[in-house]
Amino acid sequence: MPSHLSRRNVLLAGAAAGSALALSATPAHAHGRPRRPFGRYGSPSARLTSTTLYVHPRGAGDFTGLQAAVDAATGTGRTLVIAPGVYRETVSVPADRTGMTWIGASEDPRDVVVVFDNAAGTPKPDGSGTYGTSGSATTTLRPDGFTARRITFANDWLRADHPGVSGTQAVAVKVMGDRSAFFDCRFLGHQDTLYADSASLDTVARQYFARCYAEGDVDFVFGRATAVFEDCDFRTLIRPDLTSAPFGFVFAPSTAVANPHGFLVTRSRISSEAPDGYYKLARPWVPSSDPTARPMLTVRDTHLGAGIDAVAPYTNMASGHPWQDQRFAEYRNTGPGAVITVPANRPQLTPAQAAAHTRQARLGDWRPQA
Repeated sequence: MPSHLSRRNVLLAGAAAGSALALSATPAHAHGRPRRPFGRYGSPSARLTSTTLYVHPRGAGDFTGLQAAVDAATGTGRTLVIAPGVYRETVSVPADRTGMTWIGASEDPRDVVVVFDNAAGTPKPDGSGTYGTSGSATTTLRPDGFTARRITFANDWLRADHPGVSGTQAVAVKVMGDRSAFFDCRFLGHQDTLYADSASLDTVARQYFARCYAEGDVDFVFGRATAVFEDCDFRTLIRPDLTSAPFGFVFAPSTAVANPHGFLVTRSRISSEAPDGYYKLARPWVPSSDPTARPMLTVRDTHLGAGIDAVAPYTNMASGHPWQDQRFAEYRNTGPGAVITVPANRPQLTPAQAAAHTRQARLGDWRPQA
């Protein structure tokens, strides 16, 4: 089984070693690196549009880093075309960059990697404390209408490197805007990899993830957004620091009680490099900032591998908020992790109920453009 350290080496090696990650979300039409740094997306001397900027790590674009490009891309509807490379930086996109699009110039998301290694417990350089979970994010996306295509978002902070740090949450990307869409992207980390959030408790943020890949161990897909994951792969990791189950939890929604739509996982796959039954499918997160939250998760038409504990796939994060009181449900799942042995532990939708748990119902009048 690959170790955490070997995963970091694979990540930093870029596309040459990218195939070592067995479950990368790679488009069927991928053919390796383009011969030109920006592929079919033009160049600074032949821009696709006047609102397109080009990022290249070695100076062939308008900028060598993503944050510099974001800072320059004022206004709405701007596009960043990103050349293959590993961009080791934190990136924060302000809310006023509405309608922004990031495009990985390669046809393979493993070629364009934005990565950093802050954790919740990492001290800030100015001595003002630690970053906290949200502050640990490699990439923070605040604007409405954000779209990303064929990009890897990663946080390669490792517990093994920091045995004395208790704040081990390390976010790869925090998404806060409404109508945020990700196509053929990867999200790599360990704890709290993908934070599907909203700008405030009373704001609904619809997010769509298609043909994406996410990996981690503890609550690695979490938050209060209305998020749809369609045709995605989720991979649970080995835990060298633990010897007994559970190693972790795939989903940790924190849906506001007034929001009728939380997480939906449909036509997807969950696999594991850990022993059989060592992962829970989900646990509810009721944060102190929203004690009335009623987390919602529907997993339907999805293959649950043997890594998921089929007998008791759900558990509590806090005893005062039992999972049975939340909005957890399944429908027509397959695989060894979906076998129903204790019906009370596997709430199932009826066909009539399942008709209301679809992409269209979750996203309403928004139709993401594939």
